[in-house]
Amino acid sequence: MILLQIVTDSVATSESAVGQSLSVIDLAIKGGFMMVPIAVLWVLAIYLFIERILTINKANQNPDALMGRVKELVLRGDINGAKMLCSQNDTPVARMVEKGISRIGSPLKNIEASIENVGKIEVFKLEKNLPTLATIAGSAPMMGFLGTVIGMVEAFISISQEEGSVSPKLLSSGIYTAMITTVAGLIVGIIAYLAYNYLVSRVQKVIHKMEYTSIDFIDLLQEPR
Repeated sequence: MILLQIVTDSVATSESAVGQSLSVIDLAIKGGFMMVPIAVLWVLAIYLFIERILTINKANQNPDALMGRVKELVLRGDINGAKMLCSQNDTPVARMVEKGISRIGSPLKNIEASIENVGKIEVFKLEKNLPTLATIAGSAPMMGFLGTVIGMVEAFISISQEEGSVSPKLLSSGIYTAMITTVAGLIVGIIAYLAYNYLVSRVQKVIHKMEYTSIDFIDLLQEPR
């Protein structure tokens, strides 16, 4: 009987602990209405990261094979073939080289200016939405802090309306509920910040390839034929 009583008490204690534990969804609900904009920022950050990484990966193709074939066609005098080859490659490097090929016969400075202008447009496309991701990284923690302040004010209002002594349970539950938005905001902000810096580094690698290829193309035009 004693053993049965011990087992029964243990089961009852476990069920009580499970009942008192809160899931992530329960915590998010307890965080209040400020969890809604934080959740929106989280979804937006994930979307922007996936969209940008796909775009950058597409642009980050090795230009060596393309430039090798372009050199061969240009040196043979097949300008139209070189332009067609570039038009079949949907990359920033290919569009820059295609623009340079279309300006063959013009002064070298004009060709360089044309390639540079196309490069600026391509860099703008690569960096699209990155400022938005940086804004999310900064605004999400601030929204979390705002939600915490609002929650603390509501908690102290509830405490002030209590008659007699305030129970520690009421005080602690109000504080931890208010702190949920801070945790959520910091998580979203940190992940968005890391994603932003990672994407910036990837864009810089693509820009380096664009610059290297443009210099290589200009050197090609200066080779004796």
